[in-house]
Amino acid sequence: MKVAFFGSPAFALPVLEAIREAFEVVLVVAQPDKPVGRGLKLTPPPVAARAAELGLPLAQPKRLRNNAAFAEQLRGSGAEVAVTCAYGKLLPGSLLAVPRYGFLNTHTSLLPKYRGAAPIQQALIHGETVTGTTIMQTDEGMDTGPILLQEALPIHPDWTALELADALSAQAARLIVDALRRAGDLPPQPQDHAQATHAPMLSKEDGFVRWHDTARQIVDRSRGVAAWPQTTAFLNGARLKLAGLHVTEGHGRPGQVLRVDEDGLTVAAAEGAVHIRTVQPETKKAQPAHTWAQAAGVQPGTTFDAWTPPTPEPAQP
Repeated sequence: MKVAFFGSPAFALPVLEAIREAFEVVLVVAQPDKPVGRGLKLTPPPVAARAAELGLPLAQPKRLRNNAAFAEQLRGSGAEVAVTCAYGKLLPGSLLAVPRYGFLNTHTSLLPKYRGAAPIQQALIHGETVTGTTIMQTDEGMDTGPILLQEALPIHPDWTALELADALSAQAARLIVDALRRAGDLPPQPQDHAQATHAPMLSKEDGFVRWHDTARQIVDRSRGVAAWPQTTAFLNGARLKLAGLHVTEGHGRPGQVLRVDEDGLTVAAAEGAVHIRTVQPETKKAQPAHTWAQAAGVQPGTTFDAWTPPTPEPAQP
């Protein structure tokens, strides 16, 4: 089986390696290089860098739609099937028809739940205890194609998006090899579109603590945004990054500091309380929460700023 692999971030690397060990990878396709860091140095995505190390044929087209040259490159590679894993672009129908067995996508949710760009993060934010990987036949929609293989994965209660991504990446690597070995023999199962939920890309706003949520909801949100944008709270307008959150006992006004001790900071939620181990003020290094509280004069009764939803933009006439 000759395979073309479409992927970009580090999450996709175990999937690429598993395919490479079992099949012939005839083309790797990744997003174009992007400026990174303070110096804005042009840097290839991890999949592109790994393909270069391995000496695999590499393409990084800026666009796929109406790109006859790239379609011919894919056709000329001899790929019998293409696999996408966190590639980051929708595929036009003209491209999907090029490989004999089409495109297979590794999606990190139990479709039709959590279609979209951030299924790992949104599953945690919404308090899911089980997620999984779906191998689907790609169509022109956003994760709407028929399901070929699916496997559940229990979510450990202490996992953040970082640990869950590692577990799902390993699961996806194993499942895609199974799917490729059975190419053409897996009966496609249409998704129940009425049951679909969506997992939009995160924004900085998603990291803001909603003190009027329950403690469980606040901690689950923190787990989901651990990689980016991270958990953010405000005190007297000053931005703070919070880490090491877990649910604890306590009662008070949402956002009110209940206790400050050497173990950290306890803050009331709408239901229960949240214990915080680490605080990072803007432009400073992260520090134990009690050290920050002492320096900032934070004590029981101090109340964090309330989060208010952004005002929706008015509809265009």
